[in-house]
Amino acid sequence: MSPALAAAATATSTGEAVQFWLLGTVAVIGALFTVLMKKAVHSALSLAGTMIVLAVFYLANGAYFLGIVQVVVYTGAIMMLFLFVVMLVGVTAADSLKETLKGQRWLAAACGLGFGILLIAGIGQASLTSFNGLGAANARYGGNVEGLANLIFTKYVFAFEITGALLITATVGAMLLTHRERTERAKTQRELSQERVRGSHLPPLPAPGVYARHNAVDIAGLLPDGTPSELTVMQTLRQRGQIRDVSSESLADLKALEQRSVERLGRDRGKAGVRAEEEEEVAK
Repeated sequence: MSPALAAAATATSTGEAVQFWLLGTVAVIGALFTVLMKKAVHSALSLAGTMIVLAVFYLANGAYFLGIVQVVVYTGAIMMLFLFVVMLVGVTAADSLKETLKGQRWLAAACGLGFGILLIAGIGQASLTSFNGLGAANARYGGNVEGLANLIFTKYVFAFEITGALLITATVGAMLLTHRERTERAKTQRELSQERVRGSHLPPLPAPGVYARHNAVDIAGLLPDGTPSELTVMQTLRQRGQIRDVSSESLADLKALEQRSVERLGRDRGKAGVRAEEEEEVAK
């Protein structure tokens, strides 16, 4: 390689420097938000943004295959699937405070420390030693995709096949673990209806809430005597202690309504009695 080409390969243009500092800042901020955000959905979105920035870096450096894979596979498939699962399950910040596996925080800290040491060692090795640029490696086989294909299917074909076998084994294992074989005969519609008729509660369960006052699932419906009915609320809410009791308020409102009715009826009866006396006098 001539000195001019070597200088051009190692030199950094103004546009590349501006792109690196702008997108590098965005990547670092996204990585920090991934760790520091309280909601898992926000952390997943921050990680997806960081992966997109890494894909732009790959494309800018001529690694077109890695850039497309970064966007399509990691950001577009894996991260979006993870994001949808988090949104569907509804993971909150309170769940992260419960350590389901003993010692996982220390193990995660050790893994992070080891990854940091490897990263520092790799950057130091790249800074101290000279290596062929990506442009020369791509030009050797006619392009980035062709160079990767040549390495994968010649030099690293055994490792590639082992990796594929491991992925297939993991997929089959996940299917076997999630698949549930039926251990009993499926009941017919007639048997289900007979069990329902023989059960303790034949009609549909009453609706939650109090008529014309409340219409929430965490408020039990009131029986004719004013006491709350446990059949109107879900058992999950009852076990969590998230049921609101409005029976006292409803009974107080009912008593006030009855008192107003009695007073109104008393006034009406009084007026009716006076009117009857006036009619008798007129008749006489």
